[in-house]
Amino acid sequence: MDNLTTGQCLCGAVKFRISGEFESFFLCHCGRCRKDTGSAHAANLFSSTAKITWLSGEENVKEFRLGGTQHRKCFCTNCGSALPFSQANDGVLVVPAGSLDSPTGIRPNAHISFADRADWDDDLASIERIDGLPG
Repeated sequence: MDNLTTGQCLCGAVKFRISGEFESFFLCHCGRCRKDTGSAHAANLFSSTAKITWLSGEENVKEFRLGGTQHRKCFCTNCGSALPFSQANDGVLVVPAGSLDSPTGIRPNAHISFADRADWDDDLASIERIDGLPG
């Protein structure tokens, strides 16, 4: 039986199901992924065999391609949340980890493009941890 993983965008307009296993999970620190996420890195799962089924809202999925590169991002047109897509060159399914509601069953394999990380992205494990919001 296939492993089933579900996910959705923040506003709930787009819902999907992934059937199959993830082969890798990378935290990418390149400048493009930092711009995409507005954060220290993108967290994406990859599968060459898994299939996606859009359960609702597929018409709200938009794709952005950065000209002259292979960089792509799919997102919800309502809330802007990152959504899965298949890479054009090899058909590998790329799934933003934060879009999933189900456990992934896999931990990150590696930080990639680590030399390109933001200047503030160093020794983050040593800063204060607050459960909930500050204040």
